[in-house]
Amino acid sequence: MPKVSISTGARLDYEESGSGTPILVIHGFLGTPRTHLGPVIDWASANAHVFAPTLRGYGKSVPKPRDFPADFYERDARDVLAFMDALGIQQAHIWGYSDGGEVALMAAGMQPERFLSAVTWGACGMVGEELRPIAQGLLPASWVTPEDKALHHIDDADQFILQWLDAFNQLLDAGGEVSIKYAAHITCPVLLMLGEQDQLNPERYGRQLANRIPHVRLHMIANCGHTVHADQWEQFQQLVGTFLQRKD
Repeated sequence: MPKVSISTGARLDYEESGSGTPILVIHGFLGTPRTHLGPVIDWASANAHVFAPTLRGYGKSVPKPRDFPADFYERDARDVLAFMDALGIQQAHIWGYSDGGEVALMAAGMQPERFLSAVTWGACGMVGEELRPIAQGLLPASWVTPEDKALHHIDDADQFILQWLDAFNQLLDAGGEVSIKYAAHITCPVLLMLGEQDQLNPERYGRQLANRIPHVRLHMIANCGHTVHADQWEQFQQLVGTFLQRKD
């Protein structure tokens, strides 16, 4: 896959496929475009020009190791905008899953004129105190697989997760706002999808986020957890396809 140096100091690996209107596809925590969103990329590229960057520090993107300053969500959003600059993408749709959904909404709020629409799933704009024990439960990091360690060049999984946990706790202590603080600035149509069984993204937070976005549709997906695109693939395609058709 190609790589591109961007003005924020990172060098991002990325997938590119298809032709037509650009769609940026943003993966989540401990992922890459292919490991998290391979079927989504392949489906989207049948009718659009898909660009799927690997966020800094993950996969083959640098600098390494992936770190987590308090503003890592904003940093990733700035990287996405710089990625667009580097490849000459003036306007695009943007899709994001999980942490990538937060990043997508932030980017759309930071430079709203550059986005035709935004689609996110597994992201609700904020985190609450009920997530603190879930986050604390990620240590020890024995759940991080050898494949993930090799893919992301993680030498010490406990230290990696501890750094993320420190940033997460700082975020919670500051009020828990993630992309919701950019929501009112988003001018493009937005489709939010949340699984009804997603413990990381309660419906009440998704509705608070939706209430702040000027042009938004929120869909709660039954019999579905965090990975909407995997749990309800046919419904995912139907909702996203209909949304794009109505937008166009």
